Amino acid sequence: MRKQQPLFIASLAFILVLSLLFTGCSQQKTQQSETQSTAQSAPFTDKIKFKMGYLPAVGDILTFVAKEKGFYEQEGLDVELFQFTNSGEGLNAIKAGKLDAGAFGTSAPQVFIAKGTPFIDIGGMQSEGHAIIAKPENADQFSSPQGFVGKKVATVRLATGDAVWRSAMFKAGIDWKTQVTIQELDSPAAVLEAVKKGAADVGLVWVPFSEMAEQQGLQIVSWSSTYMPGHVCCRVVAMEDKLQTNKEAYIRLARANILAYDFYINNQEETLDIASKYVKLDRELLRKATYSGNIYSVPDPDKKGFFAFWEAMKAAGYIQSDIDISKHVNSEIYKTALDQLQQRDPQNSTYQKLAKDYVINNQ
Repeated sequence: MRKQQPLFIASLAFILVLSLLFTGCSQQKTQQSETQSTAQSAPFTDKIKFKMGYLPAVGDILTFVAKEKGFYEQEGLDVELFQFTNSGEGLNAIKAGKLDAGAFGTSAPQVFIAKGTPFIDIGGMQSEGHAIIAKPENADQFSSPQGFVGKKVATVRLATGDAVWRSAMFKAGIDWKTQVTIQELDSPAAVLEAVKKGAADVGLVWVPFSEMAEQQGLQIVSWSSTYMPGHVCCRVVAMEDKLQTNKEAYIRLARANILAYDFYINNQEETLDIASKYVKLDRELLRKATYSGNIYSVPDPDKKGFFAFWEAMKAAGYIQSDIDISKHVNSEIYKTALDQLQQRDPQNSTYQKLAKDYVINNQ
């Protein structure tokens, strides 16, 4: 037994050393993990005040989610939201410096750009999501572009769906300036009334007014994607000078919108709860409007889609301009925000998908 004691003592010492070594490593890893977690979730000591405009439609769902889930605040923004009836009103507010940014279609900001306003597309909010509506007894005649000839068409001034439809008329060989009577109204609600009362034969609206139209006895004839598949709609735009003087605020905005997108695609029921605070519609109709597959809410600025829309509008005579539209898109703000979020959470599958889509849409 005495001969075995030194070996026994040595074994105990070896085990003790290993125990201390593993304990130290474990504590070090725990401290590193806690430090990383704190760095990722640490609140911003500064809150940048930011005024954001929106339309009361599901196309602005990322704005609603970012606000209600606290993503703006989490990313260091003190955001105040302002509601508008149509894109023109909202864009005029941005131009006048009353808003820092807003999501108001694609055709509307491009019309402003064509007239010299230095708007910059910095992110996405909605793609597709516009519909042609008519009384059920008249719906079939509008199944093709030729059916619109000689008819009265109600639309909302500067609406993206209107521009898509005019482009389709042009491609079909129809002169929408002379062969169709276009009534430009102030709101989609006014379009619904015009069609219901017979003041217009057919109307152009966006979701959820398309679902409201069905609720009120009208019929959806077709979707804007029929004429221009995958077309961009609401782009987050800002004035060029504000981007130059307060770039950090817009990167924070982009991060919040990406966080909102991740939530929107993974939490439908709570997203609908949030949407119902801004869009007054029956829940099932709201669900249909938000998740039907006829509208897509994605924060990517989609530079290529923005360019393609510009060229289509020029070809159709909707805008006349020789401006270099590439100078009116800044996709780097979104890319910077996405890279920062991926550094926080490299395994997030939503961020990974957005990163792949960014390359396709912007490079």
